[in-house]
Amino acid sequence: MPNVHLNLENCQQQQLEVRLSVTPRQSSLGLQLPSWTPGSYLIRDYVRHLEGLEVWQAGNRLAIRRQTPSRWQLDLDHLAPLAISYRVHAAELSVRTCHLSPDHGFLALAAVVLEVEGERWHPHQLSLSLPPGWHSFIPLPEGAGHWLAKDFDQLIDSPVEVGPHRQHDFEVAGVPHRWVTWGKDLTDQELTSADPNWLIDVAKVCAASCALMGESRPAADSYLFVLHLTESGYGGLEHDQSTVLQFSRKALAKPDGRRKLLQLVAHEYLHQWNVRRLRPAELTPYNYGEAAVVPTLWFAEGITSYFDQLVPHAAGISSEEALLEDLGTDLSRYLLTPGRQVQSLLSSGQEAWVKLYKADADAPNSQISYYLKGAVVALVLDLHLRRQGASLPQVLRALWASHGRWGRGYQQGDLQAAFASLAPDLQTLLPQWLNGTDDPSLDNYLADVGLQLQAEPGKHLDLGWQCAQSNGLLSVTRIRRHGPASEAGVIVGDELLALDDERLRQVEDLELLLAPEFLGERQLLLARDGRVRQLTVSPQPPAPCRWSLVPMPMVSEAMLEARRRWLTLQPPRGQGL
Repeated sequence: MPNVHLNLENCQQQQLEVRLSVTPRQSSLGLQLPSWTPGSYLIRDYVRHLEGLEVWQAGNRLAIRRQTPSRWQLDLDHLAPLAISYRVHAAELSVRTCHLSPDHGFLALAAVVLEVEGERWHPHQLSLSLPPGWHSFIPLPEGAGHWLAKDFDQLIDSPVEVGPHRQHDFEVAGVPHRWVTWGKDLTDQELTSADPNWLIDVAKVCAASCALMGESRPAADSYLFVLHLTESGYGGLEHDQSTVLQFSRKALAKPDGRRKLLQLVAHEYLHQWNVRRLRPAELTPYNYGEAAVVPTLWFAEGITSYFDQLVPHAAGISSEEALLEDLGTDLSRYLLTPGRQVQSLLSSGQEAWVKLYKADADAPNSQISYYLKGAVVALVLDLHLRRQGASLPQVLRALWASHGRWGRGYQQGDLQAAFASLAPDLQTLLPQWLNGTDDPSLDNYLADVGLQLQAEPGKHLDLGWQCAQSNGLLSVTRIRRHGPASEAGVIVGDELLALDDERLRQVEDLELLLAPEFLGERQLLLARDGRVRQLTVSPQPPAPCRWSLVPMPMVSEAMLEARRRWLTLQPPRGQGL
């Protein structure tokens, strides 16, 4: 059994020491560090942080042959135990990387632990050396000074949080849950004393997630929440028995901050079913060395993104008004993303490894997030199914019963069949929504529940660009394809100097000169690559700057009832769960 020891005592240098002890089973032995971690579809090349790899056997240092940047080969004369050691630099704070400082430590073990050939499906033992006063929080069974994983997959699926933190315990349907927070300005104690209902509401979200899945208890037999409260940032990463969340202290202080954090909790908690156990076939099992094209990420992430807003409302801790505001914000972001007319939802998932996580200034023109459009299509699917007396939760539960509960990976055809079994016309409609770039009929479906999208016109003439001030310069940060600025020859990175001979120094100067009454050709002076240029631009009338989701006038009682049941995840009237 491989024994992994991590020494985190050198936290000031943000470096941990790894010792891996194993008795080889074969004379030709490979060692490999994963290149990515499940749930985050990007080749991260964790090996760039590894240094000083040595392998010793019976007092002799062995020669190591490097086969790829993240794989090594050993040729052994005998099968005596091996002592493998190396260091990992841990200075990147995210939910999928490693961060070690004098305040805490967080390890995504895919970035730390080498896979020993032939040992993937065997138990692994983990132990730690920590600075004085630090505690460890790991979602693994604990023994006498160590933790035991049933195999390599479970080991690297277990995030490690350490530090002088407090742990808060609660239960969901009798299942033990733990909550741990790290953050400079908001410690665990401050979090719970400032908001004594916080863990109560988290438990309600967890219970509502179980109800959505048609289950009386969580899928995991214990669960760990780790929250990193940081100056900025947002995100989460799901695991079988835990999740790691990152949330901004500034965002939490806003009026909607608590609600947004609970939605993040709901999203990652739902993943213990959808994604972790109800898993795409392409990720069954994981291939940690290379990317796998996953056509069904729209379901894995989009469906979860749709439900993460509804679950807190169904749990009774979010108002209908707030929920409609959040749904409207997502619909507005979708409608303001021109890339939705270029990249299909299916392609968005298939290209996740090379596009979504590597977005550049042109990304809004060329792509659409499978999280965002997936949630929009999920909304349409839910309302379409409700026309047939069914609902989207029924599809999710059916797939859990047929695939997730048994560890069967699903394919696109399985999803298609599950939807068509409740609404036969989805056999035709769903492929159109997945493969096409036309918008689903949002207005038509929202009208079923007495809602409509209301456009808010912009206050300034439309040039199809975004600008920002930095270091005293006003520059173009984004260009909409075929917009007025693009047609005039403006490109990202251009420094804006003057408009109609009026000097530009900040965004407010530009906005004053783009008042709606100044429609017509304009002379733009800019600098590019150290040279000054003059271009003629023709602004268009103000375009919508956002959409809001609002109630329709003169709504019937039947529409109001349909809306209430939809937003609280209840089946249509007259239908069972």
